[in-house]
Amino acid sequence: MPTSTFSATDTAALTRAIADSAHVLDGGAGDYDALLDLIGDARFVLLGEATHGTHEFYEQRARITERLIGEKGFIAVAVEADWPDAYRVNRYVRAEGGDVDAVGALGGFRRFPSWMWRNDDVVHFIDWLRAYNDARPGAARTGFYGLDLYSLFTSMEEVLRYLQQVDPAGAEEARKRYACFDHYGDDSQQYAYAAGLGSSESCQREVVATLEQIQQRAAADMQRDGIGASDAFFYAQQNARLVKNAEEYYRTMFRGRVSSWNLRDRHMAETLDALAEHLAQTRGVPAKVVVWEHNSHVGDARATEVGRLGEWTVGELARKRYGDDAFLVGFSTYDGWVTAASDWDGPAERKQVRPALAGSYEDLFHQTGLGNFMLPLRPRSAARDALLEARLQRAIGVLYLPRTERQSHYFSARLPHQFDAMIHIDTTDAVHPLEPTSHWDKGEAPETYPVGL
Repeated sequence: MPTSTFSATDTAALTRAIADSAHVLDGGAGDYDALLDLIGDARFVLLGEATHGTHEFYEQRARITERLIGEKGFIAVAVEADWPDAYRVNRYVRAEGGDVDAVGALGGFRRFPSWMWRNDDVVHFIDWLRAYNDARPGAARTGFYGLDLYSLFTSMEEVLRYLQQVDPAGAEEARKRYACFDHYGDDSQQYAYAAGLGSSESCQREVVATLEQIQQRAAADMQRDGIGASDAFFYAQQNARLVKNAEEYYRTMFRGRVSSWNLRDRHMAETLDALAEHLAQTRGVPAKVVVWEHNSHVGDARATEVGRLGEWTVGELARKRYGDDAFLVGFSTYDGWVTAASDWDGPAERKQVRPALAGSYEDLFHQTGLGNFMLPLRPRSAARDALLEARLQRAIGVLYLPRTERQSHYFSARLPHQFDAMIHIDTTDAVHPLEPTSHWDKGEAPETYPVGL
């Protein structure tokens, strides 16, 4: 493995090397020409974000995605969202379903943190995607899909709805199996407590049996008709698989972070694989998919301290499966504002992002003085060598806890092994929720505000 020729204290040399390789982003049409050249013919482009609530991350991912769709033939956007909620958006952008506008199509995203997808930037992108599809009558339409597994009860309802339409007797069998969950009141956390803390209560056998029922029906239909799965069946099958994996996720979430994290990222990677295979079968050509997820999922875990603890990520699994056909892009920011909560299930707040810690990647990028830029990391360069030494990297999820900044939001990483390119937006603003509350509108008190008041 090559090692850095730069001293960790030689900041001037580090920043010069980065500046020499960086492509400054000035808002022009050619901002991402160099990035698209680097992506080349890759079939999977994974676009990250350093927070779950930054306007510029959504905005720039949309700009890149629009070019990938229009110029490189990408046919799907897969995001860190639940399968049934995202599929409602998929129907809308493909001129299907009953929603009359993008805001209505996002109506399924009501669970915390709703602002991740119910925000102005997502509405703008969905409007663009619908218009792009509408402008190409007769052409295959680009879709929008979810990869996550939190929708345990919603996905059960979707499985039963599909079976009721095509196999009422089979629907009744599945309904009896899923009744195992009835006394948890559509509360997945309650099921997690009951099934995960040593209790003998578990619906594992029931969800596996229902998935097998769906798969057996698929095999019979394909043998009879000689065709692949329809979109409707594929949607139902993925919901049944989600129920099976979500049940396992909630049952194991109290056994430790690594087990539950790995199960979730494995599910997202498998959903991406299944989506690509389905689209290839229905379109007759290899599918090209853009992924929107947090850096912590998009990056290669093997380059981070959490990877050394045994965690894996969607980015790592994609690289193992697809090699150079998977291209991983991270995002970072130095300071600004973010939409986040202070507690799980808490209200969305507009919170001030502190300047990055000294010595972190974000601090180093800030010291280049370039502002916003794209940095290639896959090709060998002085900048890549300069960044091989492990540094702190910031990650803000749906919670932002500035009082415990170092412990809550930083981990060690080797950037050139984690991503193929990095996009740095020096000062960022918070994503705007569709339904901002008073907590969001008033913003956060400055850090100098008296603590005791």
